[in-house]
Formats: sequence, C-alpha cells, structure tokens
Amino acid sequence: MQRGRTPGAKDSRARSETLSGMKETADPHGAQLRARAVIDLAAVRANVRTLRERAPRAALMAVVKADGYGHGAAPCARAAVEAGATWLGAATPQEALALREPGSGVPADVRVMCWLWTPGGPWREAVKADIDVSVSGFWALDEVVAAARAAGRPARVQLKADTGLGRGGCQPADWAELVAGALRAEAEGLLKVTGLWSHFACADEPGHPSIAAQLLTFREMVAYAEAQGVEPEVRHIANSPATLTLPESHFDLVRPGIAMYGVSPSPEIGTPMELGLRPAMTLTASLALVKNVPGGHGVSYGHHYVTAGATTLGLVPLGYADGIPRHASGGGPVLVEGKWRTVAGRVAMDQFVVDLGGDEPGEGAEAVLFGPGDRGEPTAEDWAQASGTIAYEIVTRIGSRVPRLYVNGEQSG
Repeated sequence: MQRGRTPGAKDSRARSETLSGMKETADPHGAQLRARAVIDLAAVRANVRTLRERAPRAALMAVVKADGYGHGAAPCARAAVEAGATWLGAATPQEALALREPGSGVPADVRVMCWLWTPGGPWREAVKADIDVSVSGFWALDEVVAAARAAGRPARVQLKADTGLGRGGCQPADWAELVAGALRAEAEGLLKVTGLWSHFACADEPGHPSIAAQLLTFREMVAYAEAQGVEPEVRHIANSPATLTLPESHFDLVRPGIAMYGVSPSPEIGTPMELGLRPAMTLTASLALVKNVPGGHGVSYGHHYVTAGATTLGLVPLGYADGIPRHASGGGPVLVEGKWRTVAGRVAMDQFVVDLGGDEPGEGAEAVLFGPGDRGEPTAEDWAQASGTIAYEIVTRIGSRVPRLYVNGEQSG
C-alpha cells in the first residue's frame, strides 16, 4: 500500500450514502469530520410516541439530564415536546435553567423539573424561572422557602420519598415532619406542593421483589401526604423500565430517560426493536491511517495485541478523551466496509487501532462504532457488553470533542 493514499471514489460514495434520506446539519467549517455523532431526531419523536402509548393515561416527562444522555438536551427536548411530552426533567439546576433560556427553543408552557440540589444552590433563580424543584430534606425546604421570600413569588416544590432506593428522597420515618413543614410554608403562600415522587431501584429487573415493596411504600406515603392536605398536580415513580413494563406504576406522570433515546434500559426487558424503540445516536469516525504491518507486530500501549501474521491496521481517531471506554480494549466492535472488527490492543486517549485482516479500505473510510444496527453495525449495547457496563454509560460519555449532527429535525406531516 502506498503512503499518503487518498480515498477513492468508492470511499467518498460510501460516506455520502451513510446518511441517505436524512437532512443533516452541515459542518460549519465545511471540513471532513474526524468523527461525528449523528442524532436522529425523528427517532426521538417516534420513541416518545411509543412511550406515550405504553402509558396512555399519564403525562410524560422527557428526561434530558446529562445533555440529553449525550444526545443534546435542547434539540432532544424540542423533539420530545413535538411528540407530546409536557414535562422536561433535569438533574442539576443549571441544566434546568438552560432549558428556560430563550435560545433553547423550549416552549414556555412546558413544565421543567430538577432534583439534584446541594446547599447554596441557585434556588432563587429556579423559583423565578418557574422550575419545579425537588425537596428531600429539611435543609432544602429551608433554602427554597428563603428563596421564595427573596424572589417574591411561591416556589413550585415536589417532595421526594425514599421508598427503598436508598439514594435521594425522604425516609418514611421523616416523611410526616417534611410534609408538615411543606404545608406550613404553603399556608404562608411561600410554596405550592406540585408533586409527590420517588424512584425505583430495580425496575430493570422484572419480578424483583423490591418493585412491589416500593410501590406499596409509595402509595402509603402519597396517601399520608394527601390526607394531611397536600394536593399534588402529579404523582410519579415510573422511569424508563417501569414505563415500558409496569403499568401499575404510571400514576399521573412517567419519566422515561434512556428509552426516549432508543436504548433499552436492560437486556432482560428486551432489545430496542422488541420494545418498539429506535436508537437515535450513530457514532462514526473516518480512518486516519491504513497501513501494512508484518506478523509479530505489537499494537498500541503495552503490546497487549500482537499481529498473528502480515495484516493491515486501521487507525480510528477516537479515544477515551472522547468517551470511548478503555475497558473495551481488545473487544470493542467496529464496522468497517461491512465487516465487524474489534479494537486491537489498548484504547488510547485520542485513538485506537483495528486489525483489518489484509483489507485495504483506504484513509477516510468510515468506521461505525455503534448505531441502530440497520447496516449490521454494532449497537451501544454491544459496546456495553464489551466494556462491562451499561448502554446508558456508552451514549452519555461521548465527549464534547465529537460534534453532534442533527438529522430529521423538522417534523413531517
């Protein structure tokens, strides 16, 4: 193979056909991209509609925390609203406040909620922005009450119950005191208790005994609060797996996160196709180098991979700085010219190598790390299995060095 070989017509045609039938956001610099994460907003809309069909009597909160699980919070929020979501969920107050910015394109009548607060957080800003804030403890109630006084308007507060997850939320033993404090503040006009909510520990494990136990505890804690005078707008506990498999958990609102991006919450529940979902992210890169090497050649740091014989190596310009798991070294799957390859040796900070087995696709050829699987490419779940993690982490960890390109941004019909 000659040094400096440029991609031929076959390579260019293959790249142009990759996004056939899609409307793509152009690269602002007009350059061939090192890598890209293509986000299909039509898939997001379709997934939200599917999830709404699973919970027809409940409103839907589209969870767009962590920059929309790596897909882009604002574009995915808009797509979800177009498909019927009436709430948006964020973890941090900064994420929630960004959704209230005019540039987000999120309609002002869409409710926004956030739940991951620490002392000294921007409570006043959240109150002024009409964001529903979650309160799990007495310190948070004190801070939101002070913020409401400073803002000159009542806060919208949702009380979170720890029904068994053992993470955020108020313990049952403290629930009466928290409810009483919230009602006192409500009587003073400082807040409105708009929601009662909780979160499952094992909804992604069908039949796990904690599921029924948590539902029972949630019903009891909700009943107590309502008996004391709380009149919530919404009661909710259902995450993605519960939305898909536990209709008894739907109450007034469901909160799908990973499922709205087309990723299955758990292989035990089903594949995306079996669940009627379509993965929205396709991660690709352009091969930076293709070269011949002899047998016995070490590859990447530590020489954990040594070529069995003369072969060709392809350099994929993505690494753990871009979110490619180092734990996938030696096993991460990649599709190159219709064939599955695996990471040869260690994933480095900016790049990794695949053994092409003598094939010569040429520099610039497309390497597909994961996508919906339509062309036989790996999926996020395949990378999760290769890395010993979950698919949530695979899509969420893709870093900011990888441009997001949005396709099918306009809703048809």
